[in-house]
Amino acid sequence: MACLSLSQLQKFQEDGFLVLEGFFSADECVAMQQRIGEIVGKMDVPVHCRTEFSTQEEEQLRAQGSTDYFLSSADKIRFFFEKGVFDKKGNFLVPPEKSINKIGHALHAHDPVFKCVTHSPKVQALARSLGLQMPVVVQSMYIFKQPRFGGEGGVSRRMVRAPAGSAPGTCFLGSEPAWDNSLFVPTPVQRGALVLIHGEVVHKSEQNLSNRSRQAYTFHLMEASGTIWSRENWLQPTAELPFPPLYT
Repeated sequence: MACLSLSQLQKFQEDGFLVLEGFFSADECVAMQQRIGEIVGKMDVPVHCRTEFSTQEEEQLRAQGSTDYFLSSADKIRFFFEKGVFDKKGNFLVPPEKSINKIGHALHAHDPVFKCVTHSPKVQALARSLGLQMPVVVQSMYIFKQPRFGGEGGVSRRMVRAPAGSAPGTCFLGSEPAWDNSLFVPTPVQRGALVLIHGEVVHKSEQNLSNRSRQAYTFHLMEASGTIWSRENWLQPTAELPFPPLYT
C-alpha cells in the first residue's frame, strides 16, 4: 500500500508537492514504456490533424485552440507534436517516433496498461491518505521530452474554451505573471518515482538538452464531492467518457 505518513502529508501540505521515490516498480515502468512504444508504432495521424503542442500562449492558441483535434481529445488517445517537426505540407522532418511531445488525454480510460497503473491499489491508497472522498480522473498524458529536442513546458494561467463559433477556440484568463525563476525548486527524481503536485502549485519543466528522453506518465485527479466542473474549462467530460471514479 502507499499511504502517506503524517510527516509526508505535512510536507505535501506545506510545500504543495511531494516526491515518492520507488513508487512504481521497474516492471511497471517497463510495461508503460513498451505499451507506449506499441501505440506510437501504430500512430496514424492525418496531415490536417498534426498539431504542434506548446505551453507558450501565442503558439498554443494558434496551434491548438483553432483545431477540434485538440478540443475533442478528452475521451480519446491522440498525438501532439514538438515544434518544427513538419514541413509546410505536414510531412515529418524527423523520425515520427522522435516527433511526439505528448499523447493524451484518455490513456487512463482506453488503454489497459495505463488504466491498471492509474487505478492501482497503491494509487487509490495514496488518494485516500490525502483525504479524497470521490476523486475522479480528469485526464492523462504520456510526455516524451525528446532528447535535445523536448521543449520547455509549464502553464501559469487557466486556459478556457472561447465562446462557440470563436476563433481560436481557446483563450487564457488574466495576464501572464512575472515569475521569479530563482524561486522554483529543482526536483530531480529516479526512474519509478511519483511526483505529487497540488493543483495550485506553479510548476514547469525546462527544455531537455540531454541525450536521453525524460518520459513521464501523468494524470490529474479532481475531488468530485461537492465540486462542479466548470463548463469554461477547455477539457470537458463527454457522454462517452464521464470522468471515471478513481476508486474501483
